[in-house]
Amino acid sequence: MFDQTTLERYADVLLWGLERGRGHPYRKSDFVLVRFDLPALPLAEEICARLHERGQIPVPRMAHTPRMEHDFYTLANNKRLTTLIPGERELQNRLNGTISLLAPQSLSHLASVPAENIALAQRARAPLTAIARTREQMGTYGWTLCLWPTPALAGWAGMDVEAYAKEVARACHLGEADPVARWRRIAKEAEALRTALDALGDVVLHVESDDGTDLRLSVGQQRRWAGVTGRNIPSFELYVSPDWRTVEGSYVADLPSFRSGNITSGIRLTFRKGVVTALAAEKGEAFAAGQTSIDAGAARVGEFALVDKRFSPIGRFMANTLFDENHGGENGSMHIALGQSYANTFAGAAPDFDEATRERLGFNTSTLHWDMVATTPRRVTAHLHGGKRTTIYEDGMFRIL
Repeated sequence: MFDQTTLERYADVLLWGLERGRGHPYRKSDFVLVRFDLPALPLAEEICARLHERGQIPVPRMAHTPRMEHDFYTLANNKRLTTLIPGERELQNRLNGTISLLAPQSLSHLASVPAENIALAQRARAPLTAIARTREQMGTYGWTLCLWPTPALAGWAGMDVEAYAKEVARACHLGEADPVARWRRIAKEAEALRTALDALGDVVLHVESDDGTDLRLSVGQQRRWAGVTGRNIPSFELYVSPDWRTVEGSYVADLPSFRSGNITSGIRLTFRKGVVTALAAEKGEAFAAGQTSIDAGAARVGEFALVDKRFSPIGRFMANTLFDENHGGENGSMHIALGQSYANTFAGAAPDFDEATRERLGFNTSTLHWDMVATTPRRVTAHLHGGKRTTIYEDGMFRIL
């Protein structure tokens, strides 16, 4: 799929992302989980070698194959669906980082699985998610993830696998002699935009598009925008976790979404007082409804994000959220995520970000985080204090610098 030079560059970029995401260098003997789907084994081997060379301790773990995953959700009873494997809590408490290599061999193998089975298993893993979230806030844990091309991805995206691999390499700048240097420059440019967005403060944002999106939300108090954090490779978005209680109106996502072996497309959401009150989808509606009922926070917004087309070289549907949520193309893109908010958009000190603070400021909590992407033309207007309004995003570009 990739030659040795490209593998090495991909590994370099991921290790850069891992350190950037945590905010400070890793130490010798730190534990780093390398979680990979089987087709991504060559990249997993390269990363494990790099971690050994750096003095860290790689913990390689292969993810379930499509059959293993299908059998788990269909053959296990409720007890087995909700039982955590011995050692998982201890591992999560000891990990200093995770690199996830996504290489799906199927995107629809769970379509026949009852949505409640998937939701039940997801809820059972909430304690592990909470451990990771707490340790990330403490600065002792970081993560990043990437995509490995597979025939399944390429097929759904309407390409052959070789063409798909070229798109992945282009988006991650793997054709450059020093892709890490390019990513550092992108991060610096994103920082200037982030600073300008932060200067707006707690404003009301109004999103309008001709496809039916008419959405209002408040950025929220004690917020900061984030972007190019290293947690996703590639990533070109600038995002914030808004005050979920303020979300009102309608949102339409035009890109299909592949989640938990299910496909959802043509999704339309209506929000009232921060909660989804109506949901429709051209495909996968029952699954989507099941996902939004996983817990109380699953029907609330945890993220609002915009992508400037001048940053992102991704211009076509890639059948994977990691790439699709960073779509540039002709119109740029935006997405909202239902579910979990991001702690790194809290502007205060990490130790102050407790449950009481989350609730007071309207940061959402959920075991779900589901990105829904829109690539149609749109305008985002900020309603400033004092009654003034300014367009901050239009024609696929930020208008704040």
